[in-house]
Amino acid sequence: MGCAREATVSREPSRAGRCEGGRGAVSGWDWLIVAVFNGGIILAGLWVARGTRSSFEWFLASRTLPWWAIGLSMFATNVDSADLVGVTAMTFREGVHVVTVYALGSAVGAFLAAWVVVPQIVRAGCFTNAEYLEWRYGPSTRVLSALIQIQYRTSLLGAMIWSTYQALLELVGLSAVGAWVVIVGLVVAAAVYTSWGGLKSVVWTDAGQGVVMIIAAAVVFTAVWDQVGGWKALEAKLHAQDVQAGTHLASLLHVGGYHGDRGRLAAGWIVLGWTIIGAGYWTVNHTQTMRLMGARSLRDMQYGAVFGVLLSLPVMLVAASLGVFCHGMDGLPELDPDRLFPYLANHVLRPGLKGLVVAGMVAALVSTFDSMGSALSAVFTRDVYARFIASNRSESHYVLISRVSTVGILLLGFAYVPFIARQDHMLRAFVTLIPVFVTPLLTVYVAGVTTKVSRRSGLVGLLSGGAYGVLALIDRQFVDWPWFPAWLSERWVAIAWSVLFTLVPMAVATLIQRHAGRNRTARQPAVAERVSDVTDRARAAADAAASDWLSRTSIPAMAVGDESLGGVWGPRLAAAVMFALCVWVNFGLLW
Repeated sequence: MGCAREATVSREPSRAGRCEGGRGAVSGWDWLIVAVFNGGIILAGLWVARGTRSSFEWFLASRTLPWWAIGLSMFATNVDSADLVGVTAMTFREGVHVVTVYALGSAVGAFLAAWVVVPQIVRAGCFTNAEYLEWRYGPSTRVLSALIQIQYRTSLLGAMIWSTYQALLELVGLSAVGAWVVIVGLVVAAAVYTSWGGLKSVVWTDAGQGVVMIIAAAVVFTAVWDQVGGWKALEAKLHAQDVQAGTHLASLLHVGGYHGDRGRLAAGWIVLGWTIIGAGYWTVNHTQTMRLMGARSLRDMQYGAVFGVLLSLPVMLVAASLGVFCHGMDGLPELDPDRLFPYLANHVLRPGLKGLVVAGMVAALVSTFDSMGSALSAVFTRDVYARFIASNRSESHYVLISRVSTVGILLLGFAYVPFIARQDHMLRAFVTLIPVFVTPLLTVYVAGVTTKVSRRSGLVGLLSGGAYGVLALIDRQFVDWPWFPAWLSERWVAIAWSVLFTLVPMAVATLIQRHAGRNRTARQPAVAERVSDVTDRARAAADAAASDWLSRTSIPAMAVGDESLGGVWGPRLAAAVMFALCVWVNFGLLW
């Protein structure tokens, strides 16, 4: 991996503090806590799911979600078991630079989503963000967006499955077969209430699961902090080890201390890469935008996005610090970094507290399973199945397809487990895949909302950006072509290059199309008024005679999205506080 110090950082146990306690079996009290917390939440999800009949209820919860439920649900989806396990592993090896994606990246992403992109989608009468792309660019861009989102998020499902497997082996002490049985059972449980109730059951169960996750993270962090002696004690211990052994462990405590895979990259590239990843997560990822689209008002949408960021940040600061705290604990054995979080929970917590952590990890897994299941089944049903396969069936037929596809989406996550298991840590797999299609898709969304790029440029940008991403991935992971320079394929720089390889062809395509249009106008005057504004196109389509299910169901969505809200200064002030806090964490507290 990364910088030159990693040969020392990645596996060598530190000698400063002491990891007391031994492996203890999870007690009956622990299992009771797990069952009460998560069983109760799942039963609540089934209860909330009662009465869900229409697609408007299933996909958007009838646009009734308050800001605090949106924020808790976005937090529960944002912080999953892969984050708790994977971030601890990454910071153990590379330091706390990953905090950037949860601080600066999330702040930028939440603002783009709740203030720029999603309001435009809602006003266009769309149920999904991919559906908006057809209004803006055409059907090819819509279906590509849908397929990219399904690939992107199911790869994250694989990461969560792998992290939970590691936790069940290390923390609970299950056998490999037993761990897989439990995971499949959790997938089935999430699939049942999600497929039955849709977004409404997902959001309200996520709210409860989010509280459990906060408690679990706080319990582990408090115990580890107490053993090491706090942040100042950790700094002193790592500096002492650096002097004694010639290592660079103290640099792990700083965002600016990481310099890429070869140790020669400016820290600014890392910050830029994480910021783009965070923006893409909040904007491209329909598991988050779906919650915003279900808000009962624009004000709730914006407050909910800010609340989700502010809830996620402290929990991810805890997960990030745990990785570096491991270097201040004596007796830490040589472990796969992805097993560090469950190892800490197993060796520093008493019975009962272990149950809280297991309950938190199960809640994190199930909350993200249900979120991805509902969101991606909505994308598949509306943007692939109803648009290109069966366009004019009954309302109940499409609700049934959504429920069935929920199960299929969740099962698809298992296909990525072998790829993730081969990486140094699971978040490396995530960062490796992002520039391929997700960053181009983010660029296309933002350009479509904020600029006047032409309708055909969306497909051009996706194809050119995706082609670059595939070539860079092959060069970086498999072939190492001599004609493809490292500065063009390095995983952090590739994220920024991906934006340029998408945006520049879009601009060129727009200029060419406009020039061709002027030439045609000079030869033959236009005979029809061209409607360029996406909202006007949405209205024109809704006013036309609706002959298919997508056209019929877009009308109520538009009516809610057009309501006048007012009171804009409250959300703006909240956003300013969010940005100030995230910038301070990134460039003040941890730089």
